[in-house]
Amino acid sequence: MSRYAAMFDRLGPSTGSGQAEGAFGAFLMLGDPDLNTSAALLDAVVEGGADMVEVGIPFSDPVADGPVIQAAAQRALAAGVKVSDCLQLIANFRARHPDVPVGILTYANIVTARVGFMRDAAAAGADSLLIADVPAIEAERYALEMQQAGIEPVLIAAANTPDAALRRIAGLSKAYTYCVSRAGITGTHAGGEFDAGLIARLQEAGAPPPIFGFGISKLEHVRAALDAGAKGVICGSAIVRLAASGGDTAAFVRTLKDSTRNESVAQ
Repeated sequence: MSRYAAMFDRLGPSTGSGQAEGAFGAFLMLGDPDLNTSAALLDAVVEGGADMVEVGIPFSDPVADGPVIQAAAQRALAAGVKVSDCLQLIANFRARHPDVPVGILTYANIVTARVGFMRDAAAAGADSLLIADVPAIEAERYALEMQQAGIEPVLIAAANTPDAALRRIAGLSKAYTYCVSRAGITGTHAGGEFDAGLIARLQEAGAPPPIFGFGISKLEHVRAALDAGAKGVICGSAIVRLAASGGDTAAFVRTLKDSTRNESVAQ
């Protein structure tokens, strides 16, 4: 059983009457602002209760990311962080946290520039890989390479994704399905608009568990995502912004994680 499958099994059903618990994923940019602080932040989000961790590899042109995560990538690049440093951070994290799923979100340039990237990522202990700028129609060869290397593919689905593309996404994704809750780039937004119709279409297509991202920053976003039928959420920009200001990331994650539990609905 993969770490993701074990996580979802542990949490149980996250929707419907008598729901158990949704997964909470925390995103951090590796190497931001430096390697030692980055390692400490990874530990902090787990201390706060993150069920899964998603990490970015600093890249100069992160087209899917908003200003907060772009700035984090620039800080890491300015500190001289390289792909090999990021893989070592993952390996060290895996040694400290053997059961926490780790997914990489990065871009095609990073993957193709390093021969054996997927093999190296799997060897470091990463569980999944999402290549944000590869569309579903071009994703099959990447997904096959991931599976051959022992890493699970993750693809992005949106409310306006055509049915044919959604079926392709459902067939290629393995760890979970990344569902975007907003059009455009990563970042926070005022309203939690989460499409239950997208979740229903993914279920009909046989997709792996749906996880909402892109704009999760408040308790009401978490609840709305789970109420729409998602199996969990990923919070990125809000955590990265807080970490950059020296805030208590563990406490922030703990607050949002608490809202994934059924007993927190009325709080």
